[in-house]
Amino acid sequence: MTSRIALLVLLPIAISFGATPPRPTLVNRSGQLPVELNRDFKFRKTKLYLLTEQEQGQEKANPDQQNNVQTAGKGGKLASTAPSSKSTTVQDASIRFERPYRLFGAVTKLDQRERMGNYFDFFWRARRIADLSVRLEYKQEKLHAHVQAQELFYPAARGNYKTEFRVIGDDYFDDGRVIAWRCSLIENGRIVAETHSYLWQ
Repeated sequence: MTSRIALLVLLPIAISFGATPPRPTLVNRSGQLPVELNRDFKFRKTKLYLLTEQEQGQEKANPDQQNNVQTAGKGGKLASTAPSSKSTTVQDASIRFERPYRLFGAVTKLDQRERMGNYFDFFWRARRIADLSVRLEYKQEKLHAHVQAQELFYPAARGNYKTEFRVIGDDYFDDGRVIAWRCSLIENGRIVAETHSYLWQ
């Protein structure tokens, strides 16, 4: 009897740990959404990562290449990724960790190719319960002004969340890296919070 109770208690926990996060869907941008910023919703932090075919040592050998990890605070302004003398070891360690983390489980060259591209992690907060959509709009190098969008829906969202978007694999190799982006929290067809890159217009 006690083993059955223990199984019933542990089963939902095991299922929740094994659950994969929801995948964003491509959406059609039909017109501009009205912007009504609301203090109940805000973006806390943004982490951007560009995974290329070059190894970390090769990137350092080329002075024209920048470190691929960037973080942004409010308003999407990028923080400097150049390490200071005090924090060189810590920043280098975190940057070196990102590549193996993104390539974990990719054994063959084809598997690794499918992981190459742009990664976006958005950390945001909802102070009240709301049905929210998180939408990433972006422009890629080879598509110029053409804007694409991915979206995730969060029913009855409240608290702190992390939303991940990816432009990787064939999308990255065919259309180029992301050169401008905007991420929005949408409630009832209105943008209630947003963050964007410097080049977004």
